[in-house]
Amino acid sequence: MVKGYRRRQLLVYASTALGSSFFLKACTSPAPIASPSAGSPSPSAKGFKVAIVLPGPITDKSWNQAGYESMAIVKAKLGAETAYVEKVAQADQAESLSDFARRGFNLIIAHGGQFEAAVKQVAAQFPNAFFVISDGVATGSNIASVQVNHLQIAYLCGIVAAEMSKTNKVAFLTAQSFTTTDQERRGFELGAKAVKPAIAVKASYTNDWNDVSKAKEATQALLASGVDVVYNMLDEAAAGVIETLADRQAYAIGYFKDQLSRAPKTVLTSAVQNYGLAIETIAEIAQKGQIKGEIYTLGLDQPDILRLGEFSAIVPEATKQKAIQARGALATQKIAFENCTISSKPSWCVKGAKTS
Repeated sequence: MVKGYRRRQLLVYASTALGSSFFLKACTSPAPIASPSAGSPSPSAKGFKVAIVLPGPITDKSWNQAGYESMAIVKAKLGAETAYVEKVAQADQAESLSDFARRGFNLIIAHGGQFEAAVKQVAAQFPNAFFVISDGVATGSNIASVQVNHLQIAYLCGIVAAEMSKTNKVAFLTAQSFTTTDQERRGFELGAKAVKPAIAVKASYTNDWNDVSKAKEATQALLASGVDVVYNMLDEAAAGVIETLADRQAYAIGYFKDQLSRAPKTVLTSAVQNYGLAIETIAEIAQKGQIKGEIYTLGLDQPDILRLGEFSAIVPEATKQKAIQARGALATQKIAFENCTISSKPSWCVKGAKTS
């Protein structure tokens, strides 16, 4: 079940997985963490404990840093005991998640859709913990997911990219293919083709969210193919994309943070997502015992969580207005999306439009 919620209505929980204590780092909680006894009491009876498992470094100025900083907000606002672990490789996800569950954390955030398999693997082993997947699609009796509306924000980025492309070739660059990154790619394609139906939209995958060198190589390959605008959905590796595009006087669409300041003549705009605010909201609802096993989707009607970033001064006013008008139509569901089939494969299309 997928629902859109206002900030104060957001209910979510995360997933568990197997973990060892040597990965654990205290975030803002200096007190020792006691091992839970069988049948852990409710948060209100024993205190509220929240942990987050991060796939990359907390200094990436992007996805991982936002997750890390959310723990300080949770501690300050809710008085919760908090902890985090960073740079968790895919092979170690289950181990790291379970470590927090065994230590009695009530809410465990798996920060990224790439955690879904690990979450499903171990959630049943820890029924007294709630697990929330940031940017996920999994649900269960003690699993929930929270995500922004990737189709909406990417659609806007596609409009800007297509308008600014001189070669009529644009690209979406990310690390991995899973449901939410696929939605981002498809939304970008739909937005670009809304203004230039014949435009070529490529997709490229680096298999690493933080490797700057791999991001540079992928960007160079896209430029060699004639692409002149790249929408990057990466973490620390985004720096490599933007640097490479700036050197070649091509354009970038930023992701997660407003990346305009990195290269004001290169970054056209950014898909800004405030997952720190979403996580704080999740924790607040979880503390009240109101979490449900659902997918909660936050859209452009909630600009404190999802919005376009600042426009570069090189973006013409007419292009800005097209994006702004589309943003209003998306926020009010005048432009909406539905499941469809493209070349016998499941996908997403603009509601009421012919599939292509």
